[in-house]
Amino acid sequence: MELLVQHYRVVAAMMVREVSTRYGSKPGGYAWALIDPVAHVGMMTIIFEAIARMPALGSSFALFFATGYLPFNFYQAMAGYMTGTIKANKPLLNYPVVSAADAVVARYFVQLLTSALVSVLVIALVVMMEDVHLHGVDFGRVVAACFLGTFLGLGVALVNLSLYVRSSLYEQIYGIISRPMFLISGVFFLPDSLPHPFRELVLYNPVVHVVMLFRTGFYPEYRAIGMDLQYLGEVTAVAIFLGFALFSLSWRQMREDRF
Repeated sequence: MELLVQHYRVVAAMMVREVSTRYGSKPGGYAWALIDPVAHVGMMTIIFEAIARMPALGSSFALFFATGYLPFNFYQAMAGYMTGTIKANKPLLNYPVVSAADAVVARYFVQLLTSALVSVLVIALVVMMEDVHLHGVDFGRVVAACFLGTFLGLGVALVNLSLYVRSSLYEQIYGIISRPMFLISGVFFLPDSLPHPFRELVLYNPVVHVVMLFRTGFYPEYRAIGMDLQYLGEVTAVAIFLGFALFSLSWRQMREDRF
């Protein structure tokens, strides 16, 4: 029990440190966390309103793109932020009471809460600006999509942390592979509307299923043909298991500054 209390205090202290380091020392740091998704949603809304009459779902382009970008951001922001866990906390990890697990848990909750707050603010802004009326929102599906996105991002980040230690080439290769993720994750289109064989290929991307699940929470009429929650759960579980396994095996190399 005493050990759990100690870890709780360490994680809480590290969360405060992460927030102050990430936002407190930068002018407008908190504002940028909101401006970035608003800018993405606004840009896509302007572009697609100019070339299309109606969005693929509903009547609001802004809401359609918000319900695509926000779940994608739960994954992408988590995967990117968690990758810097060891570099950002290496001095603290020399203390006996601070473990690598504490750093991982602290960063996970900081990013989770940040993404959740930003998502609430963005949806509220869209509702006010577009005069959108939300009916029958399934918060269970929305919350499930958010957590699955962050778990998937966490698993990918831990795998990357471990492989970056072993190969600098891998970091460059992953950067190239991950760049088109935004374009193939169903942020600005419905994956189930694509023709064969592109629909089947896109559905291999687990982030697509996160986005589809999130959208079904806001659009009761959305059938989300092709959404496979079992596949998403299995990929997420494998990523988490593999991530923690590789992280444990690579921990000694990380502490020896080979990172």
